[in-house]
Amino acid sequence: MPRRRSCVDPTRFAELVDEAVAAIPEEFQGYLENVAICIDARPTNLLLESLDLDPERDTLFGLYEGTALPERPHDFAGQPPDRITIFREPILETCATERAIRREIEHTIVHEIAHFFGMDEQRVRRLGY
Repeated sequence: MPRRRSCVDPTRFAELVDEAVAAIPEEFQGYLENVAICIDARPTNLLLESLDLDPERDTLFGLYEGTALPERPHDFAGQPPDRITIFREPILETCATERAIRREIEHTIVHEIAHFFGMDEQRVRRLGY
């Protein structure tokens, strides 16, 4: 797939991620206090392969890493924060406008938060994310 030149630099991309996180409804915000939202350039080939994805054909826009809320034992305190990573370059390569980039970031963040709340990939996709 040919790579596009995006109109969004890394600083603006981070602002769009921050705006998407700030737009999460208040009733969910409290659950996310110990979830780090990070931005990486792109997923590594090793990461893609560990997820049974083909680095030549597949990529990721986001990834949730941690222990989903329903799977946490009663004594879960003291664990490092869960992490949601947004991968900048795959989104920029796919989306041609800032508006499309914003929508994809919002979509990706909701998708990864759904995993944090314990939804599997099939359920998240059935919900449209």
